[in-house]
Amino acid sequence: MTRKDESLRLQKVTIQLVGRTLIEIDREIQPGDVLTVMGSSGSGKSTLLAFIAGFLDPVFEASGRITLAGTDITGKPPEHRRVGLLFQDPLLFPHMSVGQNLLFAVRAGDRDDRNGKVQEALEQAGLAEFHDRDPATLSGGQKARAALMRVMLSEPHALLLDEPFSRLDADRRSRIREFVFAEARRRQLPVLLVTHDSEDAEQAGGPVFHLD
Repeated sequence: MTRKDESLRLQKVTIQLVGRTLIEIDREIQPGDVLTVMGSSGSGKSTLLAFIAGFLDPVFEASGRITLAGTDITGKPPEHRRVGLLFQDPLLFPHMSVGQNLLFAVRAGDRDDRNGKVQEALEQAGLAEFHDRDPATLSGGQKARAALMRVMLSEPHALLLDEPFSRLDADRRSRIREFVFAEARRRQLPVLLVTHDSEDAEQAGGPVFHLD
């Protein structure tokens, strides 16, 4: 059973650009659920994620409140919002091994404990033997799984997905989608997915919000 105070709530959120309204949304996402926001390129999908994550470009004007796990995060800096963001590109650090990439996200603590969390995450992602590998040697699907586990190791309270499946081939895309949504449900995270792909929305299985 989910608890309402762990949800991601967008309360009367409006985003404008030069006086033109791009987004008007008032929704609540419960833990383990996925809200899909669909729209064409330039419709404001990524702008909405930027507002939630805390790095909206000042050329936009935004109003409304964002509440996460019972806390108003609207005015908080990005690093204090506890929001995980997964992009189209995995953005793994090229100068670090796969394991070091994941370790970068782990909060401060005992060294052995931090390393243990990284190895556990790699095993969950089917990458147990990849700790010392160069990210450049990974396939697209392996990079996507590593990027997701890096986000999860930061212990987010919500997950934002910025079309993270769009650059994968069809077969790999379906499997990675399934893996991402399963991990979010297992961890009971509210998820907001932005996409222009109806198959993404179908596999997410939740409500769909269309941007005009």
